[in-house]
Amino acid sequence: MTIETVLGDITKQTDVEAIVNAANNSLLGGGGVDGAIHRAAGRELLAECRTLNGCETGEAKITSAYKLPCKYVIHTVGPIYRGGNSGEPQLLANAYKNSMKLALQNKIRTIAFPSISTGVYSYPLEEAAEIAVTTVNDFYMEHQNEFDCIRFVLFDSRTKQAYDNVIDRIILSSTYM
Repeated sequence: MTIETVLGDITKQTDVEAIVNAANNSLLGGGGVDGAIHRAAGRELLAECRTLNGCETGEAKITSAYKLPCKYVIHTVGPIYRGGNSGEPQLLANAYKNSMKLALQNKIRTIAFPSISTGVYSYPLEEAAEIAVTTVNDFYMEHQNEFDCIRFVLFDSRTKQAYDNVIDRIILSSTYM
């Protein structure tokens, strides 16, 4: 099993079973990665999302992927950052953890995540990367035989570097202890 980072477009990941959408509460599309996923998947994704009645912050829901090269889209809603005093760290961790739970329940062994909440929701990148990698790694450690690859697909080199720094410190250092 690997936890890895790549620089790229999450809608073009051909070797994962599911991608995670950093959605808004309506699940009906929006800007950033959410809009890109909806555009790439086609109208059928929007039609299925309409049947889900939205999604609470920190929760996750699953749909088919339609025209995307994967099988599933796991939609999760990260928190809007308001200074960190409104439970944002736990809500962000829940977004990752609940996405992993859905993957586990649906026997998804390969999954790709974007950097949730670091775009228009303004979560500070380094804090978000720490929460993302720690949460995903902790979940993996509890379910080691259930996943083959967990990938963070990041849209720019600054974001990739932030995630790589956390992976180097948390995951790689623990393998040598």
